[in-house]
Amino acid sequence: MVNPHKWMFTPLDCSAFHTTHPDVQRSAFSLVPEYLRTPEADESGVRDYMDYGLQLGRRFRALKLWMVIRSFGLEGLRRRIREHIRLAAMLAGLVDSDPRFERLAPVPLGVVCFRYRPEGVGEGELERLNVALLDAVNASGDVFISHTRLDGRYTLRVQISHLRTTEEHIMRAWEILSRAVDELLPDRPTQPA
Repeated sequence: MVNPHKWMFTPLDCSAFHTTHPDVQRSAFSLVPEYLRTPEADESGVRDYMDYGLQLGRRFRALKLWMVIRSFGLEGLRRRIREHIRLAAMLAGLVDSDPRFERLAPVPLGVVCFRYRPEGVGEGELERLNVALLDAVNASGDVFISHTRLDGRYTLRVQISHLRTTEEHIMRAWEILSRAVDELLPDRPTQPA
């Protein structure tokens, strides 16, 4: 399952399901009462998509994705996604180079998961500090980050997927994060020179 509305610049809602076993999917969903049977379709090999999902009818969601692919081209989409991956790696490098922070997951795509991690602070206090940091960053109105839990640890999460994100945006986000740490937690060590 791929959700182009999450990273391929397609409006909500558009999902693409890929399978190498369409016969299994069809047998799971197909329920064809007599009034929907069309012998012509069976004989011609035409695929009736009502047999591949829960609903019998649906909107033409694929048109949104088709328009994006048509507009950018496959290479244009690849180029933009590669750039997002590069920018995520750049942010991960900033996190890794700052001893105040700890990266909590690899960064193979456009998501960077990390947390503020001052020395000598227990897990309960770490969560409180990171919730406060997330709130301060988001209150700036310039950057929006979210959170998740990884191995039970409260984790800050930055998703890089906006069409026009640049290195300047990454540096601005890092500046806001660093300033928020310094302002919220003045008794903690500041960023090294």
